[in-house]
This record gives sequence, structure tokens and C-alpha cells, in this order.
Amino acid sequence: MMERGLQVIGGSETNIDIIELSDRRAKFILSGISPAFANALRRSAIAEVPILAIDDVNIYENTSVLFDEMLALRLGLIPLKTDLDSYVLRSECSCKEGCPLCQVSLTLSAEGPKVVYSGELKSSDPKVAPADENIPIIELMEGQKVVLEAIAQLGKGEEHAKWQPATCSYKNMPTISISKCNGCGACVEACPKGILKLNDALTMTNELDCSLCHLCEDVCELGAIHVGSDPASFVFNLESHGSLPAEEVILRAADNIKGKIKRLTKCLSKLS
Repeated sequence: MMERGLQVIGGSETNIDIIELSDRRAKFILSGISPAFANALRRSAIAEVPILAIDDVNIYENTSVLFDEMLALRLGLIPLKTDLDSYVLRSECSCKEGCPLCQVSLTLSAEGPKVVYSGELKSSDPKVAPADENIPIIELMEGQKVVLEAIAQLGKGEEHAKWQPATCSYKNMPTISISKCNGCGACVEACPKGILKLNDALTMTNELDCSLCHLCEDVCELGAIHVGSDPASFVFNLESHGSLPAEEVILRAADNIKGKIKRLTKCLSKLS
């Protein structure tokens, strides 16, 4: 599924090699693309894929040591499982003020002594819940109480960091060549990633882990090791905090880019 979605954007010459894919993590090599597209995909994954996050908090009782503002800030940073097919952005909703199509309510009622965790938030939609139930919100002492209603709505990372669905980074695909080695082992000691091994000969354990620091080149004879990179091949690492599966974040980021290309093409056709 990921391969098909990204190949539509990159073209027929784009190659995708998936190294790791789970609900929270995705690592893959994307080849046959430009640095501009690689950065566009990263930025789209971080800033343009919407997720639910708590944006308004109605606090009815708070006798804890935390100010209301601090409590609301903590609630806003709790990742919420998001069903993008059931909700729309408030800016795109016909109500413009909040309705079941663009927001969801979560309630919290707790009394000390106890530590209140994210799993105690009760959602009006069973499909929307904290991505992790063991996130500590507040510690209540004897007699302290918190009663509130939190309103979550869709948003994008370009508006606020709490709406970022994942962290995403990339680097050029490392290319390492070993032409001669005198067996001194200096490059093995210098490599911060530990990917160089010296037994009978100098070998690499995992070229993908190379950070392109060139320290091995600096300590070896001139030309013994060459560390370069493929300008059209990139290693992507994406980690979701649980609001959306990692694969969905990547595919929706690619769809956003495809939509922008279509709109740009339409505008240019009108001008011509």
C-alpha cells in the first residue's frame, strides 16, 4: 500500500524499499527523487496531516496545586487516536462553531490521593481515546479534586506542535567504498556508529546507519575509505506518537502533495 501511494507521486522510476514498518515506526529508502521532493514529503508529514488534539478545556473544579492553564496545557499534549474519516477540520465544517462532525468531548473527574493518568479521560466517541493510557496528567493529594471537560478538534502541525502526527527525518543514502586497508583499525575506533569491523578484512555491518561524519576518512590513509552519498536516494525515518499509524501518515502526506500538484496544474492551465 505504501509503495503504490508513493509511486503515484514519484513516478515510474521511483523505488521504495521498506526496512521497518509498524504501527508507530516506518523506515524506508526512497530512490529516484529530488531533494526538493524528499523535503516536501517530510514537511507534509509533520505539518499538513491533521489529527485530533485537545484545544479547549472547561474546568469546573480544580483544587490541585496546578494552575488551570498548566493543566490545560498538559491535556493538549496528550496524543489522541484519530479517525480522519469521521471528522473534518472546523474551518471546513458548515457549523463553524463546533459540532459532532468537527469536535469530540472528553471528560475527566478524579479525586485524590492518586496520580491521574490519560486513560481516565472518558470520550464521547469510542474511536477517540488517548493513544497511551499511562501518561501522567497530575498528582492529587488527599481532598484535592479535578472535574473538567476537554474539547478536541482536528488541526495541523503548521498551526501548533500538538497537532503534529509524527516526527520525520531523512538523509541521503550513504555510499561507502573501501579501496585499501593496512589493518591499523583506526577507522574502526573513530566510527561513532560502530558500523566498521576489522577481522581478516575491513567490512561494514550496516551502511544505512552511517551518519556521513567522514571521521573514518580523516584517520585513514588518503583514499583508503571514501564516504559519499546518493543524491537521488534518501533514507526516511518516521515515528508516530499513536494518533495515526505511521503508514497512514506517510500516505496522507503524499496525497497532500499530489493535491497541491493538481491545484497548481489547474491554475497554470487557466493562466495559459
